[in-house]
Amino acid sequence: MVGPPPLKGVKVLEFAGLAPGPFAGMLLSDAGASVLRVDRAIEGSRTPLPTEDMLARHKASVAVDLKSPAGLAFVKRLAERADVLIDPFRPGVLEKLGLGPEVLEKANRGLIYGRMTGFRRDGRYKDMAGHDINYLAVSGALSMLGRDGEKPHPPWNILADFAGGGAMLFQGILMALLARERNGGKGQVVEANMVDGSAYLATFPRFALKNPLGDNGRGRNMLDGGCPYYDTYETKDGKYFAVGALEPQFFAAFIKGLGLAGQGWEEERFDRARWGELRELFTKIFKSRTREEWEKVFDGTDACCTPVLEYRELETEPAREGDQRPAVTLVETPCLAVAAGEDGDPRRGQGPGVEGGGYVGVPLTPGDGGEKALEEWLGWKKGREFEVREGTWHEPKCEDSVPQLGLGGGFGGGRGEGGSFLDMSVIVTEVAALRIT
Repeated sequence: MVGPPPLKGVKVLEFAGLAPGPFAGMLLSDAGASVLRVDRAIEGSRTPLPTEDMLARHKASVAVDLKSPAGLAFVKRLAERADVLIDPFRPGVLEKLGLGPEVLEKANRGLIYGRMTGFRRDGRYKDMAGHDINYLAVSGALSMLGRDGEKPHPPWNILADFAGGGAMLFQGILMALLARERNGGKGQVVEANMVDGSAYLATFPRFALKNPLGDNGRGRNMLDGGCPYYDTYETKDGKYFAVGALEPQFFAAFIKGLGLAGQGWEEERFDRARWGELRELFTKIFKSRTREEWEKVFDGTDACCTPVLEYRELETEPAREGDQRPAVTLVETPCLAVAAGEDGDPRRGQGPGVEGGGYVGVPLTPGDGGEKALEEWLGWKKGREFEVREGTWHEPKCEDSVPQLGLGGGFGGGRGEGGSFLDMSVIVTEVAALRIT
């Protein structure tokens, strides 16, 4: 019998943004947190803007007009109940709206205010726009990626946006949640940026630049494609095999599989002058068989040789370990399942999972799941405190309805000493463009 996921009960208010912020939110939601995304509403329309955010697994959404006083008041009310807020914007955006940490912490001293930027907030590039490639570039990490004699090669936006950005923010939020338990329930601001995150990930290769493991220039070292027995090779059918036979015993198993045992390569493998010759030999041999044939040679061996699998294969062949699972297994309190129908095995997570099995993004239309989320967060119910179809709050009709709305001199019940931000006059005079479905 497993227990609830580790972040069950943690409420996260995530402002819709580009991929790194939503990724941090998805890591939290996969761990069981209640993540409510705040989407923008179109001015003068009841129809929310569409979103391209595919990192919305296990999340809910509300669409809010942040230009209206009631919209801002509504978000502040949510922030009072939140454990975590994720700010994905450039510095100063939420502060200009009156949603900065110095404001929100007055009503919720336990709020963990997570914010992330591309460049450092105090660095020379702080006022510039950028993308993953730019953050990698100024971190130094990009200079190490690429083949000998070629320009630096940017990978997919895995390193800066996701590993160095979203995942680092997730880590910081977890640390802040732990710290809150130790310091009397007080939250704090968590700042992450993709430059420092990328540089941190590159700690080992950066250290290697000062020793023989990595001091030969880009694309000429043991672990960057320079070494012929740490590389990929094309097979007869146009597919690829990955080789990582660095240690002596693994290299011996590798050349045995290639039919090269006993030819002296065990002793010559560290001779960089012969690496070119060795690479040509490996290239020729791998092209003599299909990838499937090479799998039959190396499966079950210690040669450190594996097929380069494509996601289209993994999606249709779960036996190849293509079933997408939580990144870590908590045996007693598993995270939520990624794929539908996986409930029951802690390694696969708990709960019903989602359609697509981790291969298809889960688009979240603004407003999806908002009804359930507002009942969980605020105790609001459809038809009393808000109307789904019209996307509005109800104006109180009598004194009996005031407690249901939490109005009448302020909501109260906030976590801080400053009381509530939302009062009746705001609701009566400014109806928020709030859409929930």
